[in-house]
Amino acid sequence: QVQLVESGGGLVQAGGSLRLSCAASGHTFILYAMGWFRQAPGKDRECVAFISAGGGTTVYADSVKGRFTISRDNAKNTVYLQMNSLKPEDTAVFYCAAGTGPLIPPMTDPLSGVRSWGQGTQVTVSS
Repeated sequence: QVQLVESGGGLVQAGGSLRLSCAASGHTFILYAMGWFRQAPGKDRECVAFISAGGGTTVYADSVKGRFTISRDNAKNTVYLQMNSLKPEDTAVFYCAAGTGPLIPPMTDPLSGVRSWGQGTQVTVSS
């Protein structure tokens, strides 16, 4: 089972930026798509972005398109989420997720394509 450890969360003012990192254990990182999800209080967990195993394909939730960028460094077993132009409604616990295979799962049911979760990191955006 892959272990995922997120870092980089914190408190930021609206309009600011944060970069989340997720370090994965194990030598199979390169075989799997990776994603970021978030969950705000009282809301369902939603997929924010996903990236294929090779890094050539990315998908984003409409709410973050143009503001967030997902990337990965397979040499470092790390996936990143660069978040710009943050809004108060971005406040949530952000979770890193490892996919079940190299391809991005269908965004109609992204949870079906997750095999491992990180512990989460809090992102708070003040107005």
